[in-house]
Amino acid sequence: MGAKVIKLRQDEEYITLQSLLKLAAIIPTGGMIKVFLEDNVVLVNGERENRRGRKLYRGDEVSLTNALFVIK
Repeated sequence: MGAKVIKLRQDEEYITLQSLLKLAAIIPTGGMIKVFLEDNVVLVNGERENRRGRKLYRGDEVSLTNALFVIK
C-alpha cells in the first residue's frame, strides 16, 4: 500500500484531521467524524488519535486500516 501525499498550500501551516478525512473522501461530512473516530483506529505518527481537530503538519503520517497519508 503506497502512501497518498497530501500537499498543503504554501500559505497553510497545517490541516486538521477532520479536514483531511473529508478531503480524502473517507467521511462525507464533518458531522460524521466523531462516530468515525470512535469506530475506527486512526494513527497519527504511530499513535492512536481521536481528536477531530488534531493539527497535522508537514511530515506527519496518518494511517487507517486501508490508507496511509503523508502531509507535505
